[in-house]
Amino acid sequence: MLAWLRKKTAAASAKPIAQTDAVTLSEVTVDRGERTVLDGISLSLNERSIGLVGDNGAGKSTLLKLLNGLLLPDAGTVNVFGHDTRQHGQFLPALAGFIFQNPDHQLIFPTVAEELAFGLEQLGQSAEEAETGARAFLRQYRVEALADKPVHCLSEGQKQFVCVLSVLIMRPRLLLLDEPFSSLDLTTRHRLLGLMQTQAERVLMVSHDLELLAGFERVIWLRDGGVHRDGVPAEVLPAYRADAMARLHAEPAWGTEQ
Repeated sequence: MLAWLRKKTAAASAKPIAQTDAVTLSEVTVDRGERTVLDGISLSLNERSIGLVGDNGAGKSTLLKLLNGLLLPDAGTVNVFGHDTRQHGQFLPALAGFIFQNPDHQLIFPTVAEELAFGLEQLGQSAEEAETGARAFLRQYRVEALADKPVHCLSEGQKQFVCVLSVLIMRPRLLLLDEPFSSLDLTTRHRLLGLMQTQAERVLMVSHDLELLAGFERVIWLRDGGVHRDGVPAEVLPAYRADAMARLHAEPAWGTEQ
């Protein structure tokens, strides 16, 4: 959390270099102790909506953090819109917005308006300009009544909505979502996802909700440190589901191992 905040704050005085449309990973390896989480993967992430699936520990969250600069690769390169994450990490928070699974890990200010205003201040606005802009942004989405509410008093759905708005107000080109809707009902999930897809150039989302990913342009299945399958949801999701069911029936139930 503190690392994320430091990187986000650094964007205040940063001036991005010339940008491209490319988001790429080239021969990227990430090690965690004796375990290799990602092993020499290469990807070009150009579609508007991309889903990431795979078992726990497959490297999905690691891949997202690489694109936001929260993690650096042990080998290979990550390039986000013309910015090498090793060299230009200070630019990444304004380009690639990260939305956490648990909103309590993201919300850091007492009130909703302060939470949104922080992002505008990091883009160079004065405190007064940022507060005005934050309240106007809330009004745009018809939730101006939330402006002065303490964030700890919000419902889980409201907290997640505020997290989304606090990232969108910085107008990032890429949204990185790490299981952001796990505690929300289906209607709220679709509403928030629809909002994000209309406001950001690209969305990359980790999710175990295969129904939600069915409407995406592309799904990447991570397994054993690499890309196991990559294609349209109609091809990748049924294969992923079938594999999960096959392993379920092949493995002993919990508590029955000898």
